[in-house]
Amino acid sequence: MENASSVKEFVLLGLSENQGVQKILFVMFLFSYMIIVAGNLLIVITVISSQRLNSPMYFFLYYLSFVDICYSSVTAPKMIADFLVETKTISFVGCIAQLFGVHFFGCTEIFILTVMAYDRYIAICRPLHYTSLMTRRVCGWLVIGSWVGGFVHSAVQTLLTTHLPFCGPNQIDHYFCDVHPLLQLACTDTYAVGIIVVANSGMITLSCFFLLVVSYVVILVSLKSQTSEGRYKALSTCGSHITVVILFFGPCTFIYIRPSSNLSEDKSVAVFYTVITPMLNPLIYTLRNEEVKSAMRKLWSRKVESENGK
Repeated sequence: MENASSVKEFVLLGLSENQGVQKILFVMFLFSYMIIVAGNLLIVITVISSQRLNSPMYFFLYYLSFVDICYSSVTAPKMIADFLVETKTISFVGCIAQLFGVHFFGCTEIFILTVMAYDRYIAICRPLHYTSLMTRRVCGWLVIGSWVGGFVHSAVQTLLTTHLPFCGPNQIDHYFCDVHPLLQLACTDTYAVGIIVVANSGMITLSCFFLLVVSYVVILVSLKSQTSEGRYKALSTCGSHITVVILFFGPCTFIYIRPSSNLSEDKSVAVFYTVITPMLNPLIYTLRNEEVKSAMRKLWSRKVESENGK
């Protein structure tokens, strides 16, 4: 991580400089982060504990919930703590580590959402071959591929940024360290690096989004030949996934497939995919899924029975 930087730490300007607003945001985001951890952890525990939730769909949901906890934990705790201090500093190494974490877990989530769409496509369009195509081994390799893809993407973004010289100013107009704000602080021409960054993020986001759209177009076309009951069941499982995809891909696409021009606007949009989507994911997947709700009720009843038996 050696470069020509004289900057040893950065100052995060955060979401607001108004003290009153920061206190309100502290309460809001602390509550949101608690919901993120509790909600996603509940899904992780439920999938592990329930023998009924052993299909590939819940295998991927388990990893999606785990990634959501990690993804939010990279940015939210620091942001929440910064609402209580006047000077929001982060070391150079800490900033680069946060940059790596954001892109690593964010990109991994994109790949897992894409894999989940592929799973739904196989389940609905090729039901007779589902068990032979989506074996535990295949599902494991798809998840490993998602993690590796996220790592490679993040490594590229991080290496490009760490090789830039930073000699001041050191104020980042954001609540976490990201590529675009850091490019604006580098004391060199970053046009070429900016193009590579946008191409890297844009290629992954758009290609995955294209695969998702194609998958669901094929699914919708194939549903015409099914019974109304079959259509309803298929749409109920796909509806949750489509909702999450829109909530996550919309803001991500807005931020990363174009050169950044308005950082104040960018950091407001970033709240959607770093906090709001991970917070809503457990609600979306549980409220629309009877199997998950039933498994959670059984898990809770077993817990109550064990406590009463003591």
